Amino acid sequence: MSPPVASSPRPPRALLTLILVVLVLLAGPACAPGGERATGTPDAKAPDGPRPRATTRPAPPPFGAYLGHGQEGVQRVSGLDGWLGPATPKVGHAYLPGDRWYNIAGATNDLEHWARWRKARSDRLFVLNVPMLERAEAHLPDSVVRRELRRGADGAYDGHFRTLARRLISVGLPDTVLVVGWEMNGITYTHRCGPDPAAWKAYWVRIVTAMRAVEGQRFRFEFAPNRGIDAVPWPRCYPGDRYVDVIGMDAYDQPNGMTFAQQRDEPYGLAEHVRFARAHGKPIAYPEWGLFRNGDNPAYVRGMLNWFARHRPLYQTISDYCPHGVWWCSGNPKSSAEYHRLMTGR
Repeated sequence: MSPPVASSPRPPRALLTLILVVLVLLAGPACAPGGERATGTPDAKAPDGPRPRATTRPAPPPFGAYLGHGQEGVQRVSGLDGWLGPATPKVGHAYLPGDRWYNIAGATNDLEHWARWRKARSDRLFVLNVPMLERAEAHLPDSVVRRELRRGADGAYDGHFRTLARRLISVGLPDTVLVVGWEMNGITYTHRCGPDPAAWKAYWVRIVTAMRAVEGQRFRFEFAPNRGIDAVPWPRCYPGDRYVDVIGMDAYDQPNGMTFAQQRDEPYGLAEHVRFARAHGKPIAYPEWGLFRNGDNPAYVRGMLNWFARHRPLYQTISDYCPHGVWWCSGNPKSSAEYHRLMTGR
């Protein structure tokens, strides 16, 4: 039992002063507007509101940029690092060519350059986009896509993905995040889901199963649709929690005239992405984002970076070439200044 106040060696006035100080210290955090807003990040329901106060901002989640496929991309990451100063990009992002199967299987020497970059620091992450079918941007008709997806679902292409897995492991990239069949809910790529969602999902399962069977792999497989409805609602393409490790989203500033708040709240938009991932117990990521239809738009950049600060994705990588970028692309000076300000905390 605590001794009564009268037995305390402190005089009553000193005790009162001490109690008041303790109460003020305990009340201090409650006087700030809670959560991330106290660190300068607006609430997710008002990402386009007043600029953050000049208070301590949490370190950004792991980030990087797409700056090229191979050696040139690695070199540009160093340039981005120098431009940002205190904010260090720790994520490298590249794409496998989707022209022919031997390139999808990793035949180019680009992977060696990224392996050296990845191994130079233990806290780095390498992200690789993997097409599901060759002739990836040939705009093939739905009938051909449907046939190819069904062939993949039957195992016709398993060998290409086992070869890719062995290639990644052999160069020292066994823990790569693999963005397989990205933007499948759109119409750009041959690996689109719309012509046959059931076959698309079955084919994804075949790919993941084939690559996970290769000894030494520690891959994470990322499902990454376009933001919004696009050609087909992206949840229809989701292949199941057992075969997905990360739920990503490609989220460019489009269509024309759409505000960040609308991008957040639209059907199958940013907010639904977060809810879907949470419901499935998966981390989120943003392998592609950047400016687009609305030009040099610092409000969009501010909205996205505050969104990342609030929801803490596994990583985010801006597409830093024109018209999307803010560093390698010099065509968006206002957005560039806003990106630099928020990323560096200056």
